[in-house]
Amino acid sequence: MRAIWKGALTFGLVNVPVKVYSATEDHDVPLHQVHNKDGGRIRYQRICEIDGEVVPFADIDKAYDDGERTVVLTKEDIDSLPAERSREIDVVEFVPSEQVDLLTLDRAYYLEPDGASPKAYVLLRKTLEQTERTAIVRFSLRQKTRLAALRVRGDVLVLQTLLWADEVREAAFPALDEPVRISAKELELSASLVDSFASDFDPSQFVDEYQEELRTLIDAKLEKGDALDTSETFGDREVEETGGEVIDLMEALRASVERSRAARAGAADGTKKDAASSDSTAAEKSAKSSKKKAAKAS
Repeated sequence: MRAIWKGALTFGLVNVPVKVYSATEDHDVPLHQVHNKDGGRIRYQRICEIDGEVVPFADIDKAYDDGERTVVLTKEDIDSLPAERSREIDVVEFVPSEQVDLLTLDRAYYLEPDGASPKAYVLLRKTLEQTERTAIVRFSLRQKTRLAALRVRGDVLVLQTLLWADEVREAAFPALDEPVRISAKELELSASLVDSFASDFDPSQFVDEYQEELRTLIDAKLEKGDALDTSETFGDREVEETGGEVIDLMEALRASVERSRAARAGAADGTKKDAASSDSTAAEKSAKSSKKKAAKAS
């Protein structure tokens, strides 16, 4: 990984030099646009509307237009902002971790200790673990002042940027203002359905099916060209109709619980059969081995 930012994490008089790394990466299949008539690649150019010339990126500044006047801001103007020059991640408060709304979480970054000794880094990490609190920090990155949550992941401090309060919309849905009666039986069946799907979350068990299918499509098209029959590649699939109101909620809950239980039972039976088959195979091998030994002994 390559560090995207270097600075210091500060709280009180404590200063922790750190390097910042992107914690996530994109694995989507890279696609570009082409003209459907001849396959020519689509190109975009930065053209000045006054002289019609293509402008190199290095010669482009930013501007603000209030409707009557335009103010041009050069790179030097932007760099002169005090917040932009700051190389510090300032801890402003430590809050109970449950108070950080998941809806506000944005990009994640790893922090690596950059000093001669990682002691201050480890001290802060252990303090956050022991107090079960999250540090709220403020810093500047890529021409933006950012609010972030500093928390622990394994042995590493993770910086996760937060949306500002005015960036989160309020959910105002009139349908939720109406009183709704939920019976005890409906709640019981719903809880049973939840129990039937209960598990420990393991993100490695999930894959991006769309990207996998897209790669399959690309490989098949590279092999067969325009003669590709997608039904041969993916099979004929019926599109399930989703949405709409469930007319009989109780019946839907019962059916869902029964189907989930049947699926779990089938999976368990399959596991038992596999185990029995494995035991049987092992027993057969053991018996054959014993016969061979007996034959050699005689």
